[in-house]
Amino acid sequence: MRNEENPFVVTGYIKPEYFCDRKAESERLTKLLLNDNNIVLKSDRRMGKTGLIQYCFDNPVVSGNYYTFFIDILHTTCLQELVHELGRAVYEQTMPRGKKMAQRFMKALRSLNGKFGFDAVAGTPTFSVGLGDIEQPEYTLDEIFGYLQQADRPCIVAIDEFQQIGHYPEKNIEALLRGHIQKLANCHFIFAGSERHMLELMFEKRSRPFYKSADNMDLDAIPREVYVNFIRDKLSEKGRRIETEVAEKVYDMFEGHTYYVQKTMNEAFFNTASGEECTLETVLYSLQAVLAGNESIYRDYLSKLTLRQKTLLYAIAHDGWAKQITSSAFIKRHKLASASSVQAAIRKLMEEELVVEENKRYRISDRFFGLWIRRTFFTSLPTY
Repeated sequence: MRNEENPFVVTGYIKPEYFCDRKAESERLTKLLLNDNNIVLKSDRRMGKTGLIQYCFDNPVVSGNYYTFFIDILHTTCLQELVHELGRAVYEQTMPRGKKMAQRFMKALRSLNGKFGFDAVAGTPTFSVGLGDIEQPEYTLDEIFGYLQQADRPCIVAIDEFQQIGHYPEKNIEALLRGHIQKLANCHFIFAGSERHMLELMFEKRSRPFYKSADNMDLDAIPREVYVNFIRDKLSEKGRRIETEVAEKVYDMFEGHTYYVQKTMNEAFFNTASGEECTLETVLYSLQAVLAGNESIYRDYLSKLTLRQKTLLYAIAHDGWAKQITSSAFIKRHKLASASSVQAAIRKLMEEELVVEENKRYRISDRFFGLWIRRTFFTSLPTY
């Protein structure tokens, strides 16, 4: 049984030695944080935002002087859920710092008085607050921010997929949050997200509450040469080899998108014994295993689409990056029905987050899904 540490981490905490580059980005983000700025951090989903934030939070100059908190609100649907996630994150990341801080937090949340549990074995309180316990989310939010404002160190709160608040049914969320945040002298924020257009509207449109309230950072793909060298070096450190050309193929296949490169190499590392070479065949075998493991999910995606939506999805997957999708040339080449049907279909595909748009070009949002479609329905197309 192998218990060797895999250097290509795809979930959970990433040790500094397994963190690929991002030198310029980490230096800039750390500098902005140390200068008490709010930051809006934009990138494609799974491009490495979380890893970058955690890497900066672990920097001794940050961790030694600030309390740091991280929450992901992608799954939330309303203010009540946001407040619950924020409260839980602050509590859970406060507990390791001592009972006194946890007790101070509990006292600060007067609206939840009596709702906390107690672990009799550990002798510590527990955050057993349910969603239904948060009856006045605006008031509880004010209490949480009040606690952070009174902390004995400055605080940094990172909110991932921040654009999700734009989908909440409440109409005043941006104004409510902005009203609280601009009053906090002891707390600064990282607003991270993957829907660039929504974030740009929030922070760049004059009529929006968050207008020009944060410094902007865009997180793009790690440069090809840097990532290829990282792949080679990490395999070498573990007693394995890979040709530069093979590592380049992995990078090019996903245009350097962090998660997909990492996941492919994570599987390939497992399939390469110490002392052996990770060949192109090993990579392709590993990739096929990843796709096969997700096949039932992909077929479920397709089962929920109409014929016209699926036909457009296949056309986009075929082209990789599809442009001018309502043009007669595109419609004729892919045997689509009409421009109006394409417009209706693309709205649905983007609503379901199966397709993303960038600079008037469209691609399958999940690159593994796009590759699976190409392999399943267009066997004559190259897939590496």
